[in-house]
Amino acid sequence: MPPSVIVIMGVSGCGKTTVAQRLSTRLRWQFAEADDFHTASNIDKMRAGTPLTDEDRWPWLAAMRAWIDATRASGKRCIVTCSALKRVYRERLATGRDDVRFVHLTGSYETIAARMAGRQHAYMPPGLLQSQFDTLEAPGADENPLVLSIDHEPGTLVEKIVAELSLRPA
Repeated sequence: MPPSVIVIMGVSGCGKTTVAQRLSTRLRWQFAEADDFHTASNIDKMRAGTPLTDEDRWPWLAAMRAWIDATRASGKRCIVTCSALKRVYRERLATGRDDVRFVHLTGSYETIAARMAGRQHAYMPPGLLQSQFDTLEAPGADENPLVLSIDHEPGTLVEKIVAELSLRPA
């Protein structure tokens, strides 16, 4: 059974937003950017170069989960970006929802750091990238993730996601 919720996950700078927006356009599914769910205090911490703690992330994850639930309740399918760095974060988003699938975009620190150096982000400084790699708990096989290398172009990644998860437009 194809999922009705896709969470595009990975460290900052891996291309989550680019891939998710293209996938959303391709499928005509609802889309949400994880950054839009952060509290003002989280944004301030990140702008200051301070990594978020689990306590900082709980309200952020709860807000995303509420958006997912509301979208599902309206009968729509959706795509959301979320770093989802720890298993417990993924559990907060997906527990009790068999229709949620995680797509983990992976790449080397060097590749992602180079991407981040060439982009402007509202509040995620490149200096926090190492903390994201340090925090990352790659999804285990029991989480049934689709793991894709960012060595592929975004359009290729979208087509791989569509094919591997047997997705259909809304």
